[in-house]
Amino acid sequence: MDDDLWSAIGDPTRRRMLDLLLADGEGTATSLSEHLPVTRQAVAKHLGVLDRAGLVHVTPAGREMRYRVDDAQFARAVAQLAAVGTAWDARLRRIKRIAEAIQRTQDQTNQDKTKE
Repeated sequence: MDDDLWSAIGDPTRRRMLDLLLADGEGTATSLSEHLPVTRQAVAKHLGVLDRAGLVHVTPAGREMRYRVDDAQFARAVAQLAAVGTAWDARLRRIKRIAEAIQRTQDQTNQDKTKE
């Protein structure tokens, strides 16, 4: 797992920014700030985090910078998330089996006590 990647994605504002960039194809700090409850300066800082995590590419466009989602890094994040989900599903199935075994043991013990 890539902690920097997950730290970047862990923030709800950055996830929303990724959603906007995916929907629109690209964006600037100014265009993104129009859809978010934070300032343009805050958006620029969040974009810097996404850039350092490799989730976006930045291209100069006049006085502004245009950001696009890095498809390969985003796919990597999706694959890691799927792997985490699969691992947790397996853990939860194991916990369920253990809990059901404990419940069967308790039920059997209660039945044995009522027979006495």
